[in-house]
Amino acid sequence: MRRRRLLQASALGAAVAALGVPGGPVRVASALPVGLDTYRNTLPELFAPSPVPPQHSEVIVVGSGFGASVAALRLAEAGSRVTVLERGTRWPRDPWREVFTSDLLADGRGYYHRTHFTGPTGIPVHCDDFAGVLDVVDYPHMSVWRGAAVGGGSIVFSGVMIAPEQRFFEHVFGNSLSYDDMASTWYPKVRSMLRLDAMPDDIYHAPEFTHSRRWDDDARAAGYSPHRIDGIWDWDVIRAELAGSVRRSAVAGESNLGNSNGAKFDLTQNYIPAAEATGRALVCHGHRVLAVGQEPDGRYRVEVQAVDPTGAVLNTTTLTCDRLVLGAGSIGTTELLVEARHTGSLPRLNEHVGRGWGTNGDAVLVRSLALTDGFGGDQGAPSASRIVDESGLPLSLENWFVAGTAKDVGMLASLGMTLDPTRAEMVYDAATGRTIVDWPAGGELASVDALRTVHNAMAAAGGTVPGAPPMAEDVNASFTAHPLGGAVLGDATDGYGRVHGHPGLYVVDGALIPGSTGTVNPSLTIAALAERNLARIVADGG
Repeated sequence: MRRRRLLQASALGAAVAALGVPGGPVRVASALPVGLDTYRNTLPELFAPSPVPPQHSEVIVVGSGFGASVAALRLAEAGSRVTVLERGTRWPRDPWREVFTSDLLADGRGYYHRTHFTGPTGIPVHCDDFAGVLDVVDYPHMSVWRGAAVGGGSIVFSGVMIAPEQRFFEHVFGNSLSYDDMASTWYPKVRSMLRLDAMPDDIYHAPEFTHSRRWDDDARAAGYSPHRIDGIWDWDVIRAELAGSVRRSAVAGESNLGNSNGAKFDLTQNYIPAAEATGRALVCHGHRVLAVGQEPDGRYRVEVQAVDPTGAVLNTTTLTCDRLVLGAGSIGTTELLVEARHTGSLPRLNEHVGRGWGTNGDAVLVRSLALTDGFGGDQGAPSASRIVDESGLPLSLENWFVAGTAKDVGMLASLGMTLDPTRAEMVYDAATGRTIVDWPAGGELASVDALRTVHNAMAAAGGTVPGAPPMAEDVNASFTAHPLGGAVLGDATDGYGRVHGHPGLYVVDGALIPGSTGTVNPSLTIAALAERNLARIVADGG
């Protein structure tokens, strides 16, 4: 065992040496030979022409993530003609092909027009400039991860979908949103649509989830009570992976950059096809929305750039619609609103636009096993369990795999989220001509301190070491995969996402949420809030 672990450590060290130190990435081998022709030949579906959006639509939905997909379905069901504009590509599924790339050896399929990236493991990758599925944007003092594909964040997220504890929910939303209403109606509606369920025992006890069982043991040894959590995973596909009847993906540490075989029951398998099945929703991929505004007659205009996966601009046009739904995520939606206020194209936006932005208290935590310890193979990506700590700043830790490694490299990981009160504003930066997140330097330190206390307790109880020097620090909160806020419910909008001052303009995504969803992943709350809001909007006729 010791010899095996030493060999693994040496192999990882060699990989890191080949890759280079953070800050100086070099080109490395990738899952497919490097070069745009390779993608064109191997995945011709990515280059299929997008449907052409009509010049005028009853409704335009910007984005195709959790909130946007709910809006597209419910408005189409209500009889509206809906055009969905998604900047990313529409990716196929296949039980055997490697449609998406791996974290460790990511190529252009991984990152949205970004040529290098260093994740929480500290291992840098260098890749082609291509329309990959994960968009990573760097701002002063904070990096933001978000989806860029048909299906939005559902393609690249961890798959965990749970509701916050009522006390945390009410701390965040106050009187602006009823927990009882969400818990009795809207959370269950989304759970049913997405077939959410906890990891079954047969999968939990598979060798690929030895790390999950070890994490639970360490949590119990530290005095915590881990409990199973719901995920969006198709457990039958994961059983097929374990049996060898489909390509291994989720059980081999794939999640952040997509699951080719459909193991993650993402929005391309439920809300989006359901919307298209109405015959009234058209999903147009490869369409970047550059700006929005309102005409004197009340119609909305949307400036759109059609692009292919290489980034080549095919055309630029202006579309119009009677009603405009912004579902491009906290960053995308707030950028459009802040810039529209700056240019005057939406002149009646109020002072709350851009405010209330937060990171959901996100952090990745890593600890190292002893050399005589290990899991013996692949680490499965789905999260099995979660703990909550309220001894200081309220927080949760979720059992996670070590993203970017997949193989057993002697590390355990957690995804941490705190009830962090730090908020920033998204502001227009005239010097660069773009909207930025004005995150304060050190704004995440309270989260780091709180998470480190719990992490260290689990490390000590389990005989592990915080961090994985020299690659990964013990707690990394320099990024967020859960950006929230910018058009907060009840401030920039009314209580149902209708933007103040502009009838027929709606926000349906994480921009509505004031910086936190109460120590849980935001996806379930975003989708449930969209279901709630759209039900009222449809009932009211707008």
